[in-house]
Amino acid sequence: MSVIAVVDYDMGNLHSVCKGLEKAGAIPQVTDSAKEIEKADAVVLPGVGAFDPAVKQLRSRDLVAPIEEAIASGKPFLGICLGLQILFDSSEEGSEPGLGIVAGTVPRFRPEPGLTIPHMGWNQLHLTQPESTLWQQLPSQPWVYFVHSYYVEPEDPKMRAATITHGSQTVTAAIAKDNLMAVQFHPEKSSTTGLQILSNFVAQNRLALCA
Repeated sequence: MSVIAVVDYDMGNLHSVCKGLEKAGAIPQVTDSAKEIEKADAVVLPGVGAFDPAVKQLRSRDLVAPIEEAIASGKPFLGICLGLQILFDSSEEGSEPGLGIVAGTVPRFRPEPGLTIPHMGWNQLHLTQPESTLWQQLPSQPWVYFVHSYYVEPEDPKMRAATITHGSQTVTAAIAKDNLMAVQFHPEKSSTTGLQILSNFVAQNRLALCA
């Protein structure tokens, strides 16, 4: 079974993520150790909370370099919610620089009549990379669960793996490029669809190990 490092920086819903990975057939290992991240077969970066405290926590624990090295090594990497946003250059939520692994910014939803902020609840994905490993064995417009007031804007539009529409705004819901994948929604809270997405991530890791 694949060992997946779940990065612990006091900003993640670790229990739910680990349960989801276990159901998907992996062995999750909660860790803030650079050595354990390096040894793991794949890495998950969860996140719940605000942008500035998250990046400060990662830097104070010397976790930025291990995350960068894990992605550069080619091992499967999955960011979840805030774990997606902090991969970017900056966020309107704070003043701290992000990790800068993905070029782009994290704006806030623009207020408009009838729009709820934060965007909370179920929404349908529009798959802009339908061939992505994450979406295998899913319907064309799967429902997943969101809780967020900010969303990512990658400089390279080809990185968008899925979008959603909230009010009149269509925004990025997931990115994917090679081994790097990250989602704005919570797969661990998205019922059978979320479990399938986690299973797809675990399956990709098995393929990488066999390559």
